[in-house]
Amino acid sequence: MSNYQRHQHSPVPPSNQQGAVLIVVLLFLILIILGGVIAVKQSTTDLKLATSDQINALLLQSADNANQNIEQSINGSSDADAYDAMISRGGPFGHFILTDFSIENEYVFCFRPRDQLFNINKTSIITPDGSLTSSGYCSPSKSDDYVSSRNTSMTQVNVALTPPNAENEAFGSYTIGQGSDLISSKAFMFDINSTAVLPAYGDTEVGGQDCFEQTSRLHTATTADYTDTIGGCMAKAGAPSKVVYEMADVQNQSLRTKCVDFGKGAGLLCTLPAS
Repeated sequence: MSNYQRHQHSPVPPSNQQGAVLIVVLLFLILIILGGVIAVKQSTTDLKLATSDQINALLLQSADNANQNIEQSINGSSDADAYDAMISRGGPFGHFILTDFSIENEYVFCFRPRDQLFNINKTSIITPDGSLTSSGYCSPSKSDDYVSSRNTSMTQVNVALTPPNAENEAFGSYTIGQGSDLISSKAFMFDINSTAVLPAYGDTEVGGQDCFEQTSRLHTATTADYTDTIGGCMAKAGAPSKVVYEMADVQNQSLRTKCVDFGKGAGLLCTLPAS
């Protein structure tokens, strides 16, 4: 005789089934929310990177535009007004070539391409013991100081003589066969620092000090973070900026002769004039 037992399983109460479904739905909802948050953060990061690239491109273009205008003025026709303004006694190069001012001076002007390359009446001279004038610095409050009428970026140009270097050849800046007392026989090396800034994105002052009034000569900096230089000050203030450095060799091409040393290469030898 077989012993058969019948087992009966009680069905899961409907309330427990609904609770399990709710937990699963909540898990999917949390995953969807997390995916949305990650997507939003990624989009925000991409937007910041794109904005940063646009700002860097704008700053580089603004600073480089000033340097190109200076090059064109010097290398262009000597009859042009821009050339005369650059080389004149009140110009950024003539100030050092035609006067006896200290080699530590720094010539400053705000680049205003909508008006003219620079205005001699709106320049500043930074001296070792302070500024001689203060009308050349760029000012965020002046619409004319901006590169364009959109009042977005502005560029300040600082010109100074290149500091002496022990590696430079003695009398290498003088023309062979010309008297050293003649201004036209000497070549001058200049450091040109063009600083482009977006004042709308940050302050241009640190501790009450106007960053535009600081020097661009890094070798004269007295602070470890270079806050007493225009670039370091802008970085400390949080204002987006970019400094483009260029070394310019200003010389009288009508008197100077391009040649090579004796026995080296081909070309015109460095010989003294016959008379």
